[in-house]
Amino acid sequence: MGAELKKAYDKRASSRTLAHGCGRSYGFVHRLLTEVGTTMRSRGGPNRCSRTAR
Repeated sequence: MGAELKKAYDKRASSRTLAHGCGRSYGFVHRLLTEVGTTMRSRGGPNRCSRTAR
């Protein structure tokens, strides 16, 4: 299972997508990917904008 998830992750699938697809938790998938030697990507998504003083 770990090798299959690693292949999908290396093809740009997200950890959360993989977790949903295999019916496991995000933590389980993250730990499994780490155990099989996957280099984890940094978090994506938009950056938070700081508010300017009013």
